Amino acid sequence: MTKELAQSEIPAGAEETSRKEIQLACFRVGAQMYSLDILRIKEVIRPQKLTPVPKAPVFIEGVINLRGTVIPVVDLRRRFDSPWVEEGPKARIIISVLAGKIIGLMVDEVAEVRTFTRQEIQPAPRFLNEKETDYFLGVCHREDELVMILNLEKILSSEEKINLEQIRNNLDETRPAR
Repeated sequence: MTKELAQSEIPAGAEETSRKEIQLACFRVGAQMYSLDILRIKEVIRPQKLTPVPKAPVFIEGVINLRGTVIPVVDLRRRFDSPWVEEGPKARIIISVLAGKIIGLMVDEVAEVRTFTRQEIQPAPRFLNEKETDYFLGVCHREDELVMILNLEKILSSEEKINLEQIRNNLDETRPAR
């Protein structure tokens, strides 16, 4: 079942609220809880059969075909160097847009959508190295755990984005014409 989190579902007057509050989709990768602004999410789907892509970066799990669109899927577990585990029944792919292109993010579980005030969001911890800190916009508390807010624009370097675009173009060239 697909859960649409489209901007059209945001209630009237949300633009005014967004200055004070932000709605975050909370998801788990390994033991850590992460989140992403729901305005960055197109939909959340169950994992599908992935087609491996030769010579792709190690964190690119493969590509899926979603309603005729070829979408590269980033395994956030690999991106964050988390230990590998078998895909569980709660695993999902978050379909989002990065640099104007659709991308999938493989996560272990999508927990909930929560509203946080801007005051509840703190800067990303400095104990992370500089590259890891760039992955995150900040942190907030969810019950008794920290939730890292993902900076989608920084999850891939410029070179990795170009590499991903080349993979996408190569796949488009090899697809039969309709």
